[in-house]
Amino acid sequence: MEKIISITDKRWVFRILASFAGCLALTLCLNISSRRPNFWSAEQALSLSDGQVNKTASLSFRNSSFESNATADIKTRRPISALSAYGKIKVTSLGDRQPSDSSFTDSNSALQNAKPCELRPPQARNSSPDADVEGPRNDAVRMNSQDKTQSCNSTEERTNPQKIEDQAGCNIMDGVWAYDDSKKSSPMYTGRQCPFLSDQVSCQRNGRSDSDYEKWSWEAKGCQIPQFNGTDMLERLRGKRVVIAGDSLNRNQWESLACLLYSSIPPSRAHVDYKSSVYKIFRAKDFDCSVEFFWAPFLIELQVNPGNGQRILRLDRLTDAVKQWKGADVMVFNTGHWWVHSGKSRAWDLFQHKGKLSLDMATVSAFEIAMKTWARWIDKNVDVNKTRVYFRSISPEHKGAAWCYNQTEPIRNESFAYDFPRPLLDIISTTLNQMKTPVRYLNITKLSEYRRDAHPSIYARSKGKLLIKTNDKEEPEYKGDCSHWCLPGVPDTWNRLIYAHMVTPEFNAASGLS
Repeated sequence: MEKIISITDKRWVFRILASFAGCLALTLCLNISSRRPNFWSAEQALSLSDGQVNKTASLSFRNSSFESNATADIKTRRPISALSAYGKIKVTSLGDRQPSDSSFTDSNSALQNAKPCELRPPQARNSSPDADVEGPRNDAVRMNSQDKTQSCNSTEERTNPQKIEDQAGCNIMDGVWAYDDSKKSSPMYTGRQCPFLSDQVSCQRNGRSDSDYEKWSWEAKGCQIPQFNGTDMLERLRGKRVVIAGDSLNRNQWESLACLLYSSIPPSRAHVDYKSSVYKIFRAKDFDCSVEFFWAPFLIELQVNPGNGQRILRLDRLTDAVKQWKGADVMVFNTGHWWVHSGKSRAWDLFQHKGKLSLDMATVSAFEIAMKTWARWIDKNVDVNKTRVYFRSISPEHKGAAWCYNQTEPIRNESFAYDFPRPLLDIISTTLNQMKTPVRYLNITKLSEYRRDAHPSIYARSKGKLLIKTNDKEEPEYKGDCSHWCLPGVPDTWNRLIYAHMVTPEFNAASGLS
C-alpha cells in the first residue's frame, strides 16, 4: 500500500513540474514577441495602396532650400507631411436637386470654412517626339447649367463635418472637381499669355469654342490646397534647375509649368527656347532659375542601327540626355505609354540587355529591367539633401466608352476606371518602394480620369494641319487627340500639387529637400 502511494505522489509531482515548465515557456515566448522590432516605423514608412508608393527615409536635413521669404502667411498653414497617391473618389450625380450646404458649389463658398490642408499618406508608335495617340470617341451627355455650379465626383464624407474634423490630416489626391467661374483659381492664365504653347495643346487657338473645361478646380475633401502662386514658386526656385524628362505628356506638363511661371513675370524678363522637339527650356532672368524638358519616352536609350535600321531599346543604359539631368534641384520623370504601343506604332524592334539582343523578351520583363536601370542611376547620382525627385503616374487616355470627342463636362460616374496594364503599374510601385532615394509618386491618374472633356480632340494639329479641317466630317471622332491635354487645363493641377509640396516645411523635412 505504501508503495502504491509513493508511486502516485511521484506522478503528481511530475505533472506539477510539467505544468510549471509550460507556463514558463509561454511567458518567455510572449515576452520575446513583444520586443520584436517594428519594421513599419515612422522613420521607414513604406505605404503601397492602389499602386501608390510613399517612401520617407530616416534622414536629417538642413533647413528648406525651397522656403520663400515672400509668403510669410504660408508658414502659418498646418504642415503637409507627404504627397500621397489618390484615394477612392466617389461620384454623386446631383441631377436637378439643390446642393446642400456641405456640397461643393464653387471655389468661393464651398471651402469657406474648410481647415488648411495637412497632407498625409493614406493608410495601408511612331518614335517621333511629336506623335499623337489617336482613337475613336463618342458623344457626351451634357449636364445642365445648374449642375455646373455643383461638384463633380463629390463624396458623402463632405456632408459630415465631424468626420472631417476627426481626420488627422488630408490626402489631396482624394477630392472633387469644383466648377469655378470666378476666374480666381481657374484658369490660372490664358493661352494668349504664352505664345510658345504648341499647336498640340492650344485648343482655343485651334478653334474650340467652349471654355468651361478651363474652369474646373481640383479641391481636396475637408481642407484647402494652396492656390498656385507663380511669383512665390519662382522665389523658391531662385538659383535652381527643374528638369522634366519623359514622353509627350511630360512635355505637356512642362508647357503648363513654363506658362504658369511665364505669366507671373514681365515677358521681357523671361527667355523661352521651345523650337527643338527633344529639348525645351524656360528661364526667369531675375530669379536665375530654369525649367527644362528632355525628350525621353522610355527613359532608357533607343538606338537605331545605321546598317539595317533596326531600332534597339538598350535596357541597361539610360538615354544620353541623362548627362544633363545630373545636379538638378527638382526632377520630374514619367514613362509608360510608349511601352504598350503595338503594331506599326511600336517604336522598337529588339531589346538589348547585357550585350545580348532579344526578339521575344516579354515587354513586362523589359520594362522592369529599364525601371531598375533608372532607379540605380537616381540612387547613385541624386543628393537627397539638394534634389527633390518626383515620378508622375500614368496620364489617362479616354477611349472606348469614354471617348473624348465632343465632350464638354467631366465624367460623373465613379465606376469609371482607366484600363492601363496593371503589371506595369505594379513594377513602377515596386521599383520606387525599393529605392534608397526618397522619390515622390505624383499619382495623378485617378483625378485626371474624370476629365475626358479637357483633351484637344479635333482642336489640335497633326503634321502642321488642323484636325478640324482635315477630318472626315462623317466620323470626326476617329481623328482627334484624346491623350494630351488642352492648356490651360489638367496639367496645371499636376503642377499646383507640386507647388503644394514646396509651401509646407514638414513636407520639406520629410522629403530630403530641407
